[in-house]
Amino acid sequence: MIHYILQTVVFQLLFLVVYDLFLKKETFFNWNRIYLLVTPLLSFVLPFAKIEILQKSIPEAYYIQLPAVIIGGNTSQAALDPSVAGETWAFDWAYVWYIGIAVALLFFCYKLYKIYQMRNRGKVAKVDGFTIVNLPGTNAAFTFFNQVFIGEQLSDKQKESILKHEEVHVRQKHSIDLLYFELLRILCWFNPLVYVYQNKMVSLQEFTADAHVMAQRGKKEYYQELLSQVFQTQDISFINTFFNHSLIKKRIVMLQKSKSKKIFQLKYLLLVPIVGIMLIYTACTQETNAQANTTEASFTSNSDSKILNNIAALKESIAEKGNMTPEEEKALKMLYVLTQEDGIHSKAFDDVKDELAIPFGVIERIPTYPGCEGMSNEDAKKCMAKKISEFVGANFNSSVSKEDEVSGKVRISVIFTIDINGSVDKIKARAPVPSLEKEAIRVVSMLPKMIPGEHEGVKVGVQYALPIIFEINE
Repeated sequence: MIHYILQTVVFQLLFLVVYDLFLKKETFFNWNRIYLLVTPLLSFVLPFAKIEILQKSIPEAYYIQLPAVIIGGNTSQAALDPSVAGETWAFDWAYVWYIGIAVALLFFCYKLYKIYQMRNRGKVAKVDGFTIVNLPGTNAAFTFFNQVFIGEQLSDKQKESILKHEEVHVRQKHSIDLLYFELLRILCWFNPLVYVYQNKMVSLQEFTADAHVMAQRGKKEYYQELLSQVFQTQDISFINTFFNHSLIKKRIVMLQKSKSKKIFQLKYLLLVPIVGIMLIYTACTQETNAQANTTEASFTSNSDSKILNNIAALKESIAEKGNMTPEEEKALKMLYVLTQEDGIHSKAFDDVKDELAIPFGVIERIPTYPGCEGMSNEDAKKCMAKKISEFVGANFNSSVSKEDEVSGKVRISVIFTIDINGSVDKIKARAPVPSLEKEAIRVVSMLPKMIPGEHEGVKVGVQYALPIIFEINE
């Protein structure tokens, strides 16, 4: 999840940089509006995008990750129940997110309540399809959907100009845009770039309304009206405020700009290479690579050129040596099985099937633990995780490390293969002390025989990774 959030933030930052450098100063207000509305959504969607052609060169997970087993200390219950294990030793950051959403939602409701109060205090009138709310004792001016709130202290001339400006916000439904960003602010309250997006949309909407009014009244007269006096404003992020101190200068600068030439619309084509780069990045980045740090090896994507160079080097090495050892020949057959579509049905597979763990992230049928028969792959996987957690928790000898100078929580990383006969094989463990490695291997080797996994009608070996968290009390 953290990896996904980081990708989203980076993508949004890139989109905003492009907007500031190339698009912000152009007068293509409708195009810029679409850009600001669409790019945040793209940043959320792109991390899930998968390009099949690119991902064919990326190996699938070489193992199935099992949940951690907690052993020792006050975690005996957790050792038997993986659903409880995480709660006993790791803080769930999702709660922080939920609390943040609740607080942001409360602020949003408070803002709505402020608008409701102002409407009740004002005098309501219907004009040309929208509602005018005259606010007593103020010179504020802002829009919320089809309601224009305007202070009674404003002169008739000022009201006329403001109404023309606010009418643009009503007609173009600008409040929907701001509520869209308000929703993003509630869900992504921790992401400052969402607030930046909303501020840029507010500026853009003011530029749009100014351009429409200026076309009717003329630049000089409109400048004078903007500079004539400073109005009170409401600090509500999803209303269209007529006068905002920080926006006045920007609005005047934008009014002075000539209409952008249509040729400059080609700038929006910058999205194509940017999105392309993002798609390549997401296709070549897998969360399983991060998890692989706790196992025997970490798998990373390689470019075609690197693969070709490695193949060329392999050819030269074989030609130079003249022959291969049985181990080298077996390794080459394994490579063939893993890279060819017919590899699992070839004679090469028959020669290496006892030693090869097929690298399928999802195979047609995963190995089945006794008692988990007749379930779907997903349910069988959960059942197997629970059974293994119970077995390891019940059989792990927690006294093996008493002579070792280790204390606190210790992580033991175990990988093993369930071979084509359903037996546990090729067990390896990594821990800070040898005694824990030996105990982990001993316990895992005691796992019962299972129904082997199958892919395309052929029994295959499947590799698993099992983290064991062993708590040693001094």
